[in-house]
Amino acid sequence: MRHRTDPPHSLELVSEDVCAASELLEVLWGRGQEAAPPGTVSPSQLRALLVIEKQEGSNLRSLGEALGSRAPSVSRLCDRMEAMGLVQRDPSPTSRREVELWLTGRGRALLEEYRAIRTRELSAVLERMQPSDVAALAGGLAAFRSAAAQRLTGGRLRDDIADSA
Repeated sequence: MRHRTDPPHSLELVSEDVCAASELLEVLWGRGQEAAPPGTVSPSQLRALLVIEKQEGSNLRSLGEALGSRAPSVSRLCDRMEAMGLVQRDPSPTSRREVELWLTGRGRALLEEYRAIRTRELSAVLERMQPSDVAALAGGLAAFRSAAAQRLTGGRLRDDIADSA
């Protein structure tokens, strides 16, 4: 809730605005997910696929850290995605105890389909905005993506994550 004494751009108020926008994005993306073919992936599987895409060849531990999940949950999640033909696990060339995670062609196609649906939903919203507001949003989102990528990678910013997240 905004208070008259708060500065117009305090971090708390901006965080509230970002949360409100995020909730609207969830609604838009939910509409997109319902438009996807039946029997596709759960929201947690979709998040995992997105992380694997950005960090292909990483292991279960890295995926768990990115998702904020424990090893048994991540392993079961990968079991289900592998059974669906979305992910493949290969032995790590550096450690016999680890596996590397890779998207399959089917996993890539699924992400492309979700992105196309989401892009259509977001484009319909952006068309209702003034061009100057769209430009301001684009600049702010670029800075936000960079900061979020740094937080998710523990301060080790990878250009491919920041550029394509």
